[in-house]
This record gives sequence, C-alpha cells and structure tokens, in this order.
Amino acid sequence: MLLPAGTAPHAGPVLVARALRAFADGYVAVLLPAYLLALGLGTLEVGIAGTATMLGSALATLAVGAWGHRFARARLLRAAALLMLATGIGFAASTAWWPLLVIAFVGTMNPSSGDVSVFLPLEQATLAGMARGHSRTALFARYSVLGALCAAVGALAAAVPDWLSASFGLASVDALRIMFAGYGAIGAIVWWLYRRLPEPASQADAEPAQAAALGPSRAIVVRLAVLFSVDNFASGLVVHSLLALWLFERFDLSLAQAGQFFFVAGLLSAASQLASPIVARRIGLVNTMVFTHMPANLFMILAAFAPTMPVALGLLLARSALSQMDVPPRTAYVMGVVTPAERAAAASFTAVPKSLAAALSPSLGGAMLAAGWLAAPLLCCGALKLAYDLTLWRMFSKHPPREE
Repeated sequence: MLLPAGTAPHAGPVLVARALRAFADGYVAVLLPAYLLALGLGTLEVGIAGTATMLGSALATLAVGAWGHRFARARLLRAAALLMLATGIGFAASTAWWPLLVIAFVGTMNPSSGDVSVFLPLEQATLAGMARGHSRTALFARYSVLGALCAAVGALAAAVPDWLSASFGLASVDALRIMFAGYGAIGAIVWWLYRRLPEPASQADAEPAQAAALGPSRAIVVRLAVLFSVDNFASGLVVHSLLALWLFERFDLSLAQAGQFFFVAGLLSAASQLASPIVARRIGLVNTMVFTHMPANLFMILAAFAPTMPVALGLLLARSALSQMDVPPRTAYVMGVVTPAERAAAASFTAVPKSLAAALSPSLGGAMLAAGWLAAPLLCCGALKLAYDLTLWRMFSKHPPREE
C-alpha cells in the first residue's frame, strides 16, 4: 500500500509490522477460546485469560508512558517484538492453567478486534511525526486498514488447525499449538522489521525531556482518555475471543465457520476505515467518529435478540462495516489537538486507561456467558458505547484540531 504524499519513507516498516501482527492477532483471537476449551478449561477461564492479556498490556503501556521517554522508540518496539516471540513459544509449550495465565499477563497476546497492545502507542507516536494534516489522517487510515485486512485474513487462518488434523492426523490440541508457535515466529519477523527504523526514530526521541510529559494539552487529553476508557470497557465485553465463544455457545459454529465470519467482518471493517479519511474531510473528525459509531452500536444491541444465526451474523457484519470507521480520525484527532512535543505522552496516556478499562470487562463478559446470560454482553456493550458517542459529540464537536 503506497504511503500518502509527504510521508517519511520509514513509515513503511511500521505499516508492514502492523500488518503481520494483525494477522497473528486475527487467528489468535478465534483460536484462544478453542485452545483453552481443548485443554479442559471453561468459559469463565476464557474470560479471565482475556482480562489477563489486556491487563498485562495496559501495565506495559503504562510503563512505556512513565519511563519510555528515556529510550529510543525503535528500541522499545524491538523489545516488544522479542516479547511477542517469547509469548508464542510459551503458549505453544504450556498446558497447565496457571502458566498460561502468567504468559497471557506478561505477554503480547491480543484477544481483541483492535490493537490494545504495547505496540500501539509506540507505533502511533512514531507515525505521527512522519506526516502532517490530512496526510497524517490518511497515514493512520492505512495503518488501521492494513490491520483490519490482515486481521481478517488471520481469522480465516483459524481453519488451519482443522486442516492440519484432517491432513496429518494431528490431535486438535497439537494443531492449535502449531498456530501459537507461528505467532512467535511472526514476532521474530516483526523484530527484524523494526531494526530498519533509525535511532532516534523521531525528534521526540532525540529530545526525550521535551517529550516526557503532557503540558498545555493535559486537560483535553485527560477528558479524551476517560471517554476512550468507557468505549474500551464496552468493547472488552465482546472482544473477538468472547464473541467467538458467544457464536460457539449460541449457534454451535465450527472453528472454520467462525473464521469465515471474522474474515468477512474484517474486510468490511477495512473498507470502512479506507473510506474514513474521505468522510472526515467532508464532515470533520469528531462527526465521523460519532455518526458512524452510533448505528454500529444499535446493530450490536439488535444482534443480541436475533432469532436465527443468519440474522445475528448479518447484524454483526453490518456493525463491522461501521464500528471501526472512527479509528483513523480518533487517532488523528488526538495527535492533532496536542502539540508535537506532547504526542508520545498523549498516545500513551490515552492508551493506558483504555487498556486498563478493556482489561476489566472480558472476565465480566465471560462470567455472563458462564451464567447463561448470552445476550447480556452484547446489550451492555451497545448501550455503553451509545452513551460514549453522545458524550464525545457534546464535549468535542466544537473543539477542532490545532491545524484546523
């Protein structure tokens, strides 16, 4: 995918790394519940594992925000890639619940439809300095689109364990282990890509003291972080692992069918994010974030009451066509309302509360499913997100980015 005009060429390796990570996350989100169930664990443990992965990512992101300014971002990205390698190997080698839980907490596993890992603020801060204005929005759109497309292909790869079992006679759990080993191998490739980034990767890295903390934009960043936390808490109720579990429990979908659904959903999400900069140019960043998000949340609520599998899948696909359109303008908006020196801190400060909030809700969603309240996670998710949309529009519709 070509870089937008006026973008620094070093953005290329970051985009490729994002694509590979998204591919790995795409199949891991579908296979994680199947793997834990194959090991004899239950739906509650699936939810707890989701919470552990997201809580660990939140704490790692917090550490980056607090101390990351002391190091070049390229070095931090390479360290995260090595952790991804170790996570895949650890998951493939472990069978007991407690070691898996520890690895989920300290590792980079992502059970979500979006990137909530420590990579996100580091990559966003790196890309923010590589373009300006509408080019920055277009660059973040490409970043998001590549992630959505490759996550969709990764979801389709969730059918590979069944193929391995049928073709080579492998036990189901062994075929699943191979996929987690592949996750680690992708981490090694990502590490190699990050080696192509210069040191320092940006002016923010060259002047760490200047980029260490928020300054004049602190108030607006705090308000945005609180709102984004509500949105991510709601999203955590139906992370891909739990949504896949909901489909398994409600409609008895197979791994291959679930993978096909998430593949189509990812394609729709990617298409919407590709169109997002065009819409944002016409109606503004905040309006794009809100007016595309609200219908998606209504579709989520309706899916909870769907009487048949085709109706439920149709509503969820309609949601996917809109739910991620807010991602590029949201990132561009945060980077646009702060000063250049504050971008790294703003990326971490908005990411940490989001990750912490999202870390709390998968266990709650898993508990709801374990209790037999199958509609509850979807209903709570949709209602909370609608409240977030309305509050965001009320607070920030009259507050354009600095460059506007």
